[in-house]
Amino acid sequence: MKLKVIKTKKEYEGYLAWVDELFDKKVHKNSPEGEDLQVALLLIKQYEDVHYPIPMPDPIDAIRAKMEERGLKNKDLVGMIGTKGYVSALLNKRKPLNLELAKIFHRELGIPADVLLS
Repeated sequence: MKLKVIKTKKEYEGYLAWVDELFDKKVHKNSPEGEDLQVALLLIKQYEDVHYPIPMPDPIDAIRAKMEERGLKNKDLVGMIGTKGYVSALLNKRKPLNLELAKIFHRELGIPADVLLS
């Protein structure tokens, strides 16, 4: 396959089918076909980023998900960001997430800054 920028859905689907074939053949990544496969995957990603964008999650929902993942309760955030009432208001979207809090959640919970600032 001659690799080029994907411009149509038909080309996109053709690339997906071709990539499936290469995966089935289990090509080695350092072979010429493997190199082409890596380039094709980049082209597919670029097409998907433009035509099928994934929206950023809500910052508070991301905080709640990270809390659940780590087994944290609202009371665990009290010493980190403020009073029990403030934590509750923030997590129930009655108080805004400001830059200082975003920095704390980024540092303490490892939530990407671009999610917190979206």
